[in-house]
Amino acid sequence: MRPDLERLGRFDEHRVRRRLRDAFEPRHTSVVLVGGALAGCVALRPADNGHWLEHFYLDPGLHGRGVGSAVLRSVLRRTDAEGDLVRLDVLQGSPAQRLYARHGFTVEAQDPVDVIMVRRPGGVPDAGVRRPEDVRDAGVRQPAGLRIAGAAS
Repeated sequence: MRPDLERLGRFDEHRVRRRLRDAFEPRHTSVVLVGGALAGCVALRPADNGHWLEHFYLDPGLHGRGVGSAVLRSVLRRTDAEGDLVRLDVLQGSPAQRLYARHGFTVEAQDPVDVIMVRRPGGVPDAGVRRPEDVRDAGVRQPAGLRIAGAAS
């Protein structure tokens, strides 16, 4: 996240650390393991009208390898089964916004720094985006050794 915050002129090490510390709730957080090694984390916090997807961080070396999509599919299966919508906050211009859009999130609100996205239960990705079963048929598999351990799994 640091490069995106620096690009927006918003990086402040103390503020970033405080924000994570103040919002971190272990009971809603899962760790992402790939091949038994820590690869990241994701939190799914209950809210009045659904859930907030928060603190979704992956090792940058895993970006573009299907890990983020696999984690999202796992989390969204749960919220879809519960009939809940999911919201998240992504920084303006972040490449993660494209990932979220592929998984059915749409822009709900935005300002010069943040984009609030929402996904309704069973959200359908934008037209032209391949569904997980299409990806599997194309020979792309879930990353080997992926495991999501904890509350959001």
